[in-house]
Amino acid sequence: MTRLDLTGLETRPAQVWGGVRLVPLVRAEPMPGLRLHAEIYAGLGAVAVDKGVEYLAYVPHGFVADWSGEESHPGPDGGPGGGQDGGRGDGHGNGRRAQQRASYGTQLGDARPDAMAVHHHHRMVKRRRPGKGLSGGAATTRCRFLPLHLALEGYLSLHFGGPSVAWEEWSRQAVRQGFSPREEEAYLGLDVRGLTDALRVFEIHPGQCGVLLYTADSLAAAFVVPHPDDYRALHPSLLQDLYGELVHQYAFFGGPVADFEARIPDRYVTTLADLRARAVAQERLWDETHRAVLARELLTESYAFERVYRMGSYELHRFLPPFSRGRQEQHIGELITDHKGRTAYLKTFRLSDAQVRRGHLLNVLADHDWGLAGAAEALGTTYEELVRRIKAAGFGPLLNEHVVARRIAETK
Repeated sequence: MTRLDLTGLETRPAQVWGGVRLVPLVRAEPMPGLRLHAEIYAGLGAVAVDKGVEYLAYVPHGFVADWSGEESHPGPDGGPGGGQDGGRGDGHGNGRRAQQRASYGTQLGDARPDAMAVHHHHRMVKRRRPGKGLSGGAATTRCRFLPLHLALEGYLSLHFGGPSVAWEEWSRQAVRQGFSPREEEAYLGLDVRGLTDALRVFEIHPGQCGVLLYTADSLAAAFVVPHPDDYRALHPSLLQDLYGELVHQYAFFGGPVADFEARIPDRYVTTLADLRARAVAQERLWDETHRAVLARELLTESYAFERVYRMGSYELHRFLPPFSRGRQEQHIGELITDHKGRTAYLKTFRLSDAQVRRGHLLNVLADHDWGLAGAAEALGTTYEELVRRIKAAGFGPLLNEHVVARRIAETK
């Protein structure tokens, strides 16, 4: 698998609010036997991803995938309404019911907390044991994962180990510890101009299982779930998702986008059947327009997939783009596919130009065993210019300045 497959999903006419365009995605039939629901966390999360390595970020919620095939309806707090988990926490000793939690700054009374609590998670994906009332031998049919953070951690861990060869140009820190720490910035959905109002007035269609989010008519994110009830419950979670720098800039500086309008000349309509046929033709034209944009910006790209969890006949993956310098729209993300490769769940994160450049630079360095001379030749540039790019990407402290300066002087 190298490409995304959105077979079974159809678009509906877009809805526009200012510079935000929302394109509904609907299914004729839900994906069988798989459901998603959210559980609420305190906000700041620390995830143990490896020995001595933690991922730190704002983690407002996790998603729980249930592939038991049983109907599992979310409760009033967005968590399970009496299912296998019974409203437990993260499954490793930190359980408290979601009803008892409050977001930072929303406590009753005049006193404000001095600090935000940190919620510790064990792994990005965590198997869930059978809940109370089930036999001890019951099969595990649930797992918890951290939406978008699974994909972002995959991007941050790109060649995280650092140089595979102890070249003189790299510092001892780079050789021993790799590129630690790595960090990237993102914006909360609440900070994306117009998104709150757009989601508030958004009309949820029958059978809707996803949405394409555009800012200034550039694809910002794709979100797909297996069941329409899951989408209705998780629709507000888009405000708590993370969005890239470009998404924030396009929404803030971009002007209102044009809405799709249907104009049917009355000279072609003499009966209700004529009007119905013209309306169907217009809907088909809208769908073709959206699919052309979707194919150009998301579906024709070849991704590097990594399977991180198997759940019955479904599999959870995360993916990275090829970091091509000649292509502007590049997304990282995560998805759940069935045995035919069809997408049941999808979340994407639009990378900024700087993030694409960093990914491209790391790939080229790794392809040439971290030798600066070979990497510079592959990039068609000079040794000195490659050093400048490494520093501009934020990796300058990992270079041995004395050796690099001597090599630059030798090349002149």
